[in-house]
Amino acid sequence: MIVLDSRESGWTPSAAQAVKLCDRRFGVGSDQVLVLLPSSQADFRMAIFNADGSEVEMCGNGIRCLARFIRDRGILLKDRLEIETLAGVIRPELRGDLVRVDMGEPVFDPQRIPISVHVRPRDLPLEAAGRVFRISAVSMGNPHCVIKVDDLEEVDLEEIGPKIERHPWFPKRTNVEFVQVLSRDHVRVRVWERGSGVTLACGTGACASAVAMADLGHCDRRALVTLPGGDLEIEWDDKTDRVFMTGPAVEVFTGTIEL
Repeated sequence: MIVLDSRESGWTPSAAQAVKLCDRRFGVGSDQVLVLLPSSQADFRMAIFNADGSEVEMCGNGIRCLARFIRDRGILLKDRLEIETLAGVIRPELRGDLVRVDMGEPVFDPQRIPISVHVRPRDLPLEAAGRVFRISAVSMGNPHCVIKVDDLEEVDLEEIGPKIERHPWFPKRTNVEFVQVLSRDHVRVRVWERGSGVTLACGTGACASAVAMADLGHCDRRALVTLPGGDLEIEWDDKTDRVFMTGPAVEVFTGTIEL
Protein backbone atom coordinates (compact mmCIF):
# COMPACT_ATOMS: atom_id res chain seq x y z
CA MET A 1 0.00 0.00 0.00
CA ILE A 2 1.10 3.57 -0.72
CA VAL A 3 -0.01 6.04 1.97
CA LEU A 4 -0.15 9.77 1.20
CA ASP A 5 -0.75 12.44 3.85
CA SER A 6 -3.06 15.09 2.38
CA ARG A 7 -4.54 16.47 5.58
CA GLU A 8 -3.38 20.01 4.82
CA SER A 9 -3.73 20.15 1.04
CA GLY A 10 -6.78 17.91 0.56
CA TRP A 11 -5.09 16.63 -2.62
CA THR A 12 -6.05 13.28 -4.12
CA PRO A 13 -4.50 11.72 -7.22
CA SER A 14 -6.21 11.66 -10.58
CA ALA A 15 -6.87 8.25 -12.12
CA ALA A 16 -3.74 8.61 -14.26
CA GLN A 17 -1.62 9.62 -11.27
CA ALA A 18 -2.88 6.66 -9.23
CA VAL A 19 -1.99 4.32 -12.11
CA LYS A 20 1.52 5.82 -12.30
CA LEU A 21 2.07 5.51 -8.55
CA CYS A 22 1.00 1.86 -8.55
CA ASP A 23 3.09 0.91 -11.59
CA ARG A 24 5.70 -1.59 -10.39
CA ARG A 25 8.25 -0.62 -13.07
CA PHE A 26 7.88 3.14 -13.52
CA GLY A 27 6.21 4.14 -10.25
CA VAL A 28 6.38 3.11 -6.61
CA GLY A 29 4.51 -0.16 -7.08
CA SER A 30 1.34 -1.05 -5.19
CA ASP A 31 -2.14 -2.52 -5.42
CA GLN A 32 -3.66 0.68 -4.03
CA VAL A 33 -3.03 4.28 -3.03
CA LEU A 34 -4.42 5.40 0.34
CA VAL A 35 -4.89 9.11 1.01
CA LEU A 36 -5.21 10.48 4.55
CA LEU A 37 -7.64 13.42 4.57
CA PRO A 38 -9.47 15.56 7.13
CA SER A 39 -13.01 14.56 8.11
CA SER A 40 -15.99 16.37 9.63
CA GLN A 41 -17.52 13.18 11.06
CA ALA A 42 -14.52 11.08 12.18
CA ASP A 43 -10.86 11.45 13.16
CA PHE A 44 -9.80 11.26 9.52
CA ARG A 45 -11.04 10.26 6.09
CA MET A 46 -9.42 7.65 3.86
CA ALA A 47 -9.69 7.84 0.08
CA ILE A 48 -8.70 4.63 -1.74
CA PHE A 49 -7.56 4.31 -5.36
CA ASN A 50 -6.92 1.01 -7.12
CA ALA A 51 -4.04 0.27 -9.45
CA ASP A 52 -6.34 0.94 -12.43
CA GLY A 53 -7.14 4.42 -11.10
CA SER A 54 -10.65 3.65 -9.89
CA GLU A 55 -11.74 4.89 -6.46
CA VAL A 56 -13.24 2.22 -4.19
CA GLU A 57 -15.31 2.13 -1.04
CA MET A 58 -13.19 0.24 1.44
CA CYS A 59 -9.94 -1.67 1.95
CA GLY A 60 -9.36 -3.80 5.04
CA ASN A 61 -5.59 -4.08 4.63
CA GLY A 62 -5.45 -0.41 3.78
CA ILE A 63 -7.17 0.75 6.94
CA ARG A 64 -4.72 -1.28 9.06
CA CYS A 65 -1.83 0.38 7.23
CA LEU A 66 -3.38 3.81 7.66
CA ALA A 67 -3.93 3.26 11.39
CA ARG A 68 -0.28 2.25 11.80
CA PHE A 69 0.85 5.27 9.75
CA ILE A 70 -1.19 7.62 11.97
CA ARG A 71 0.22 6.14 15.18
CA ASP A 72 3.86 5.77 14.09
CA ARG A 73 4.04 9.40 12.97
CA GLY A 74 2.39 10.70 16.12
CA ILE A 75 -0.46 12.24 14.14
CA LEU A 76 -3.01 11.07 16.72
CA LEU A 77 -1.95 9.05 19.76
CA LYS A 78 -4.97 7.00 20.70
CA ASP A 79 -5.59 3.30 20.44
CA ARG A 80 -9.04 3.39 18.80
CA LEU A 81 -9.51 5.49 15.69
CA GLU A 82 -12.52 6.44 13.61
CA ILE A 83 -11.85 6.57 9.88
CA GLU A 84 -14.43 7.83 7.38
CA THR A 85 -14.62 5.82 4.14
CA LEU A 86 -17.10 5.55 1.29
CA ALA A 87 -18.37 2.45 3.11
CA GLY A 88 -19.01 4.42 6.32
CA VAL A 89 -16.98 5.05 9.46
CA ILE A 90 -14.58 2.17 10.24
CA ARG A 91 -12.94 1.76 13.66
CA PRO A 92 -9.42 0.27 13.76
CA GLU A 93 -7.89 -0.43 17.17
CA LEU A 94 -4.13 -0.67 17.69
CA ARG A 95 -3.05 -3.59 19.89
CA GLY A 96 0.72 -3.68 20.10
CA ASP A 97 2.08 -4.81 16.73
CA LEU A 98 -1.40 -5.78 15.53
CA VAL A 99 -4.41 -3.77 14.39
CA ARG A 100 -7.94 -5.02 15.12
CA VAL A 101 -10.63 -3.55 12.90
CA ASP A 102 -14.39 -3.54 13.41
CA MET A 103 -15.40 -4.15 9.80
CA GLY A 104 -19.14 -3.84 10.45
CA GLU A 105 -21.91 -6.25 9.51
CA PRO A 106 -21.71 -8.33 6.33
CA VAL A 107 -24.38 -7.52 3.75
CA PHE A 108 -26.26 -10.28 1.92
CA ASP A 109 -28.99 -8.11 0.35
CA PRO A 110 -28.50 -8.41 -3.45
CA GLN A 111 -29.31 -4.76 -4.12
CA ARG A 112 -26.80 -3.52 -1.58
CA ILE A 113 -23.90 -5.79 -2.63
CA PRO A 114 -24.83 -5.18 -5.56
CA ILE A 115 -25.55 -8.33 -7.56
CA SER A 116 -28.30 -8.74 -10.16
CA VAL A 117 -30.16 -11.68 -8.65
CA HIS A 118 -33.45 -11.73 -6.75
CA VAL A 119 -32.55 -14.22 -4.02
CA ARG A 120 -29.91 -14.25 -1.31
CA PRO A 121 -26.68 -14.91 -3.26
CA ARG A 122 -25.69 -18.09 -1.45
CA ASP A 123 -24.23 -21.10 -3.29
CA LEU A 124 -25.62 -19.96 -6.65
CA PRO A 125 -24.43 -21.32 -10.02
CA LEU A 126 -22.57 -18.72 -12.11
CA GLU A 127 -21.14 -19.41 -15.55
CA ALA A 128 -17.80 -17.82 -16.43
CA ALA A 129 -14.69 -18.79 -18.39
CA GLY A 130 -16.50 -21.79 -19.83
CA ARG A 131 -17.26 -23.27 -16.40
CA VAL A 132 -19.99 -23.16 -13.77
CA PHE A 133 -18.96 -21.99 -10.30
CA ARG A 134 -20.98 -22.17 -7.09
CA ILE A 135 -20.70 -18.64 -5.72
CA SER A 136 -21.75 -16.72 -2.64
CA ALA A 137 -21.79 -12.94 -2.75
CA VAL A 138 -21.38 -10.62 0.23
CA SER A 139 -20.48 -6.99 0.78
CA MET A 140 -17.96 -5.89 3.38
CA GLY A 141 -18.40 -2.29 2.27
CA ASN A 142 -17.39 -3.47 -1.21
CA PRO A 143 -18.64 -6.40 -3.34
CA HIS A 144 -17.15 -9.90 -3.07
CA CYS A 145 -17.79 -13.15 -4.93
CA VAL A 146 -16.60 -16.15 -2.87
CA ILE A 147 -16.04 -19.60 -4.36
CA LYS A 148 -15.14 -22.75 -2.44
CA VAL A 149 -12.64 -25.06 -4.18
CA ASP A 150 -10.93 -28.30 -3.25
CA ASP A 151 -7.45 -27.18 -4.32
CA LEU A 152 -6.34 -23.56 -4.71
CA GLU A 153 -3.34 -24.57 -6.81
CA GLU A 154 -5.66 -25.72 -9.58
CA VAL A 155 -7.29 -22.29 -9.92
CA ASP A 156 -6.10 -20.21 -12.88
CA LEU A 157 -6.70 -16.91 -11.11
CA GLU A 158 -5.45 -14.69 -13.93
CA GLU A 159 -7.81 -16.39 -16.39
CA ILE A 160 -10.94 -16.72 -14.24
CA GLY A 161 -10.63 -13.67 -11.98
CA PRO A 162 -11.21 -10.91 -14.55
CA LYS A 163 -14.11 -12.75 -16.15
CA ILE A 164 -15.97 -13.01 -12.84
CA GLU A 165 -14.95 -9.46 -11.81
CA ARG A 166 -16.74 -8.11 -14.89
CA HIS A 167 -19.58 -10.65 -15.02
CA PRO A 168 -22.97 -9.07 -15.91
CA TRP A 169 -24.31 -10.09 -12.49
CA PHE A 170 -22.05 -7.48 -10.86
CA PRO A 171 -22.97 -3.94 -12.02
CA LYS A 172 -20.09 -2.38 -10.04
CA ARG A 173 -17.72 -5.29 -10.77
CA THR A 174 -16.57 -7.48 -7.88
CA ASN A 175 -13.61 -8.82 -5.95
CA VAL A 176 -13.21 -12.57 -6.39
CA GLU A 177 -12.05 -15.00 -3.68
CA PHE A 178 -11.28 -18.69 -4.09
CA VAL A 179 -11.31 -20.51 -0.75
CA GLN A 180 -9.90 -23.87 0.32
CA VAL A 181 -11.17 -25.04 3.71
CA LEU A 182 -8.37 -26.69 5.70
CA SER A 183 -10.27 -27.17 8.97
CA ARG A 184 -13.15 -25.69 10.97
CA ASP A 185 -10.92 -22.77 12.01
CA HIS A 186 -8.50 -22.40 9.10
CA VAL A 187 -9.00 -21.50 5.42
CA ARG A 188 -6.67 -20.58 2.56
CA VAL A 189 -7.66 -17.83 0.15
CA ARG A 190 -6.44 -16.44 -3.16
CA VAL A 191 -7.84 -13.14 -4.36
CA TRP A 192 -8.47 -11.40 -7.65
CA GLU A 193 -8.97 -7.80 -6.53
CA ARG A 194 -11.34 -5.55 -8.42
CA GLY A 195 -9.26 -2.94 -10.22
CA SER A 196 -5.91 -4.42 -9.16
CA GLY A 197 -5.79 -8.06 -10.26
CA VAL A 198 -3.98 -10.85 -8.44
CA THR A 199 -3.07 -9.61 -4.97
CA LEU A 200 -1.12 -11.10 -2.08
CA ALA A 201 -3.70 -10.12 0.52
CA CYS A 202 -7.11 -8.49 0.86
CA GLY A 203 -8.62 -7.64 4.24
CA THR A 204 -12.22 -7.29 3.12
CA GLY A 205 -11.71 -10.41 0.98
CA ALA A 206 -10.52 -12.38 4.01
CA CYS A 207 -13.59 -11.22 5.92
CA ALA A 208 -15.95 -12.06 3.06
CA SER A 209 -14.36 -15.50 2.62
CA ALA A 210 -14.63 -16.39 6.31
CA VAL A 211 -18.21 -15.12 6.49
CA ALA A 212 -19.29 -16.99 3.36
CA MET A 213 -17.74 -20.26 4.52
CA ALA A 214 -19.30 -19.92 7.99
CA ASP A 215 -22.66 -19.06 6.41
CA LEU A 216 -22.47 -22.26 4.34
CA GLY A 217 -21.48 -24.29 7.41
CA HIS A 218 -17.97 -25.12 6.20
CA CYS A 219 -16.10 -23.41 9.05
CA ASP A 220 -16.64 -21.75 12.42
CA ARG A 221 -17.37 -18.06 12.90
CA ARG A 222 -13.80 -17.51 14.09
CA ALA A 223 -11.08 -18.63 11.72
CA LEU A 224 -7.52 -18.03 10.60
CA VAL A 225 -7.42 -16.90 6.97
CA THR A 226 -4.14 -17.63 5.20
CA LEU A 227 -3.40 -15.54 2.11
CA PRO A 228 -0.19 -15.53 0.03
CA GLY A 229 0.88 -12.38 1.91
CA GLY A 230 0.23 -13.69 5.42
CA ASP A 231 -2.44 -14.56 7.98
CA LEU A 232 -5.45 -12.65 9.29
CA GLU A 233 -7.68 -13.58 12.20
CA ILE A 234 -11.35 -13.14 11.36
CA GLU A 235 -14.20 -13.29 13.87
CA TRP A 236 -17.88 -13.00 12.90
CA ASP A 237 -19.48 -12.20 16.25
CA ASP A 238 -22.74 -14.09 16.74
CA LYS A 239 -24.15 -11.52 19.20
CA THR A 240 -23.57 -8.31 17.25
CA ASP A 241 -23.28 -9.79 13.73
CA ARG A 242 -20.17 -7.63 13.26
CA VAL A 243 -16.95 -8.88 11.69
CA PHE A 244 -13.59 -8.23 13.35
CA MET A 245 -10.28 -8.50 11.51
CA THR A 246 -6.91 -8.65 13.26
CA GLY A 247 -3.53 -8.53 11.57
CA PRO A 248 -0.21 -6.70 11.29
CA ALA A 249 0.83 -3.59 9.35
CA VAL A 250 4.52 -2.94 8.63
CA GLU A 251 6.15 0.10 7.01
CA VAL A 252 8.52 -0.86 4.21
CA PHE A 253 10.03 2.48 3.17
CA THR A 254 9.33 6.20 2.66
CA GLY A 255 10.23 8.41 -0.28
CA THR A 256 9.13 11.05 -2.80
CA ILE A 257 8.08 10.85 -6.42
CA GLU A 258 7.32 13.45 -9.08
CA LEU A 259 3.97 13.06 -10.85
